Amino acid sequence: MDQTLYLAEQLLTRASLTPDDAGCQDLIAQRLEPLGFACETLLSGPEDFRVRNLWAMRRSATAGAKTLVFAGHTDVVPTGPLNEWHSPPFAPTHRDGKLYGRGASDMKTSLAAFVVAIEEFLARTPAPQLNIALLLTSDEEGPARDGTVVVCNLLKARGEPLDYCIVGEPTSVERTGDMIKNGRRGSMNGKLTVKGLQGHIAYPHLARNPIHLVAPALAELVAIPWDAGNAFFPPTTWQVSNIHGGTGASNVIPGQLVIDFNFRFSTESTVASLQQRLSAVLDAHQLDYDLTWSVSGLPFLTTPGTLVDAVCEAIRAETGLETQLSTTGGTSDGRFIAQICPQVIEFGPPNATIHQINEYVRVADIEPLKNIYRRVLENLNHPAKASL
Repeated sequence: MDQTLYLAEQLLTRASLTPDDAGCQDLIAQRLEPLGFACETLLSGPEDFRVRNLWAMRRSATAGAKTLVFAGHTDVVPTGPLNEWHSPPFAPTHRDGKLYGRGASDMKTSLAAFVVAIEEFLARTPAPQLNIALLLTSDEEGPARDGTVVVCNLLKARGEPLDYCIVGEPTSVERTGDMIKNGRRGSMNGKLTVKGLQGHIAYPHLARNPIHLVAPALAELVAIPWDAGNAFFPPTTWQVSNIHGGTGASNVIPGQLVIDFNFRFSTESTVASLQQRLSAVLDAHQLDYDLTWSVSGLPFLTTPGTLVDAVCEAIRAETGLETQLSTTGGTSDGRFIAQICPQVIEFGPPNATIHQINEYVRVADIEPLKNIYRRVLENLNHPAKASL
């Protein structure tokens, strides 16, 4: 059996629901240690939500060698109703040229391809001029408080320089290599509490309805063009996700209204500018309100250069495809790594079935994925291509 497929199947048998790693990282470390990797397990989080992180590093003997990090997560989302799966989600199954299992595309196939690509590269190049590292967590699909961000903070405190990072998120659309993510939008949530005065609905002059009070401000916020985006990012968007108001009774004017909303923002806007502009609208409408913010990720962008070129060249050589650069979609752990690494991209297999019932990856996509990762190592190992 192909080594990448075999390792992917081994990983798929492990029910690694967040934050349980279920032995995935130990399996990977056992493959890396004979190759000269120093493997460090980092535990984080409370006892009832213990997160397992792996930092594995193989240093080059070349002075001043650049460092390439392969990053990813061993945890998977819940399966959903088992009776809707055509085969058990943690029993890897082949049907019609597809490998089924929870995590098949998000992202255990990428993890297997990382490992086998490194094995093949080192077999061909036993003394590379490149440091190679893996950063894995079991807290990416969950709250992401004790995973990659913890490792990044530790590496920053140690003064460990990182130069390039490939996150194995499933970014492709139709075929492996047709799309990579060279950045992601930022994500910021807000909770707005608009205060009114509760009263009987038959006597509105004795009450203040917060739903009515905030409606004009909401209409204005919906219509605001927050920015125009740029060559890499679409315009920033503002969306309301939840509205809660009322007592449940049909004859009571509510005393307050709570609105949850989210900004997905480009590098054309900042956290401060968006917060200031939104508050200005609320103030202009003379609302009595409380507002709290939480930033789950800042935007990041890797413009075409050493890493993007190395990945595009590898994809072209392996598949003949001219890959598309994209910054669409949700957030990933790349947002944490980008704070300590100047060049971060995401690249993995097609993502059509991620988080779905009967998640799968096409077997025909697995070998090219591994080969592209190996070719990236070869490209970056070349001194001319590894210079910033």
